[in-house]
Amino acid sequence: QVSLVESGGGLVQAGGSLRLSCAASGRTYSRYTMGWFRQAPGKEREFVAVISWSGGSTHYTDSVKDRFTISKDGAKNMLYLQMDNLKPEDTAVYYCAASISGVLTSHRERFGYWGQGTQVTVSS
Repeated sequence: QVSLVESGGGLVQAGGSLRLSCAASGRTYSRYTMGWFRQAPGKEREFVAVISWSGGSTHYTDSVKDRFTISKDGAKNMLYLQMDNLKPEDTAVYYCAASISGVLTSHRERFGYWGQGTQVTVSS
């Protein structure tokens, strides 16, 4: 069982930055693959970024590549998403997720644990 709680969302102007945080707790957390997904009204939930349990490997969806950075602090059981050069199309509810998979994956079906989400709104 893994519990996830996101924070750090808010309102920001286009070109600005935000850092999302996810506090994780539960059995074998340090071995879990962790990821971020987002969902806007009328849209399906989409993959944003993923990081391996060790923090040594990452993968991003093309639309956020070179703008977002996923990272983790294993000692603190924290996951982060640094978002720079934000665009209005980044507006969505952002969700932290955890997977027991031992490989990087962007498929939401592989993630069995989810946070409640945090709203990110980017104004033009």
